[in-house]
Amino acid sequence: MTASAPDSALAKTPLHALHLALGARMVPFAGYEMPVSYPRGILAEHRQGRAAAVLFDVSHMGQIRLVGKTADAALETLVPMDVCGLAVGRQRYAFFTSDAGGILDDLMVTRREGDLLLVVNASRKEADLAHLEARIGNRCTIEPQFDRALLALQGPLAVNALARLAPAVADLTFMTGMPLTLGSAEGYVTRSGYTGEDGFEISIRAEHAEALARALLAQPEVQPAGLGARDTLRLEAGLCLHGHDIDESTTPVEAGLTWAIQKVRRAGGTRAGGYPGAATIDAQLANGAPRQRVGLVGSERVPVREGAALVDADGAPAGRVTSGTLAPTVDRVIAMAYVDPAHASLGTLLYADVRGKRLPMQVTAMPFAPHRYVRN
Repeated sequence: MTASAPDSALAKTPLHALHLALGARMVPFAGYEMPVSYPRGILAEHRQGRAAAVLFDVSHMGQIRLVGKTADAALETLVPMDVCGLAVGRQRYAFFTSDAGGILDDLMVTRREGDLLLVVNASRKEADLAHLEARIGNRCTIEPQFDRALLALQGPLAVNALARLAPAVADLTFMTGMPLTLGSAEGYVTRSGYTGEDGFEISIRAEHAEALARALLAQPEVQPAGLGARDTLRLEAGLCLHGHDIDESTTPVEAGLTWAIQKVRRAGGTRAGGYPGAATIDAQLANGAPRQRVGLVGSERVPVREGAALVDADGAPAGRVTSGTLAPTVDRVIAMAYVDPAHASLGTLLYADVRGKRLPMQVTAMPFAPHRYVRN
């Protein structure tokens, strides 16, 4: 991502004016003008997120409500997740699959009183909405809420900051949610995020977003953070970025996301199959996939970026990098890549081609930095 002059054709989130007031460096992202960093810089923002708390504006993401008695069963025809068994106040990671078993998009699903709330990726939200309307629009009411704001407060001290404004949030655990009231503003908060740290995502009406953001930034633990730190934090956490580490050409099995497919939806389960690509995904669950997403660490301090080719010790093609950075927390070059199964074992030594130089990288377990979710 590189800085550019403001573009009137780009959409703006409800916090756009606040970003400018805070001195953010703005860049185009998924059709929006978004902050990539603030004056303290990406490294400081990253470290703040690991040590205390940072506030991200993720209002560019798409929020969609599904309403109706059969909304959960309808959604299960598009995702290989257990939606019907999701209790009120519980959240689950999911993905839309294609007829070939690829990942059209990944998303979060929360069951609330009276609806299912879906949060989808910004670059895919219009396509996801059309997908939902075409496939299940006759079975439930589909209500896009693309004008709502979404704030992500992340870090080990996020709970301290948010609980001063809404004490009840301290009782939430990872992947649970509840209605949130701050003065006259009503919203919905989940204890979740995209950094590997404890934290919260807050859905709120656009007109209340800036007041909430300012109230959170007034807390001593909290600093603003942009897309740059969000990317380095999620990569250290081993979390996939759609359009890079996962897309329509990758299956959940190849991506190592089989933990998200509950037993009830797998072959032999009581609600097995019935979603696009089920036959392909079930076959790969049983027999393995032709490639595998792995973590890599480098022994040299030269970043290995997306697209770098990987070869083995003999120079034979082994795979390709999908994300990479010099990770501030672990102080090493890290990357995620797809490799063939013969090169996926922990400890395997591969070489990344960076501007004609082969840099050694070793297959390692993920996450690179430990997750610190609050589960109980």
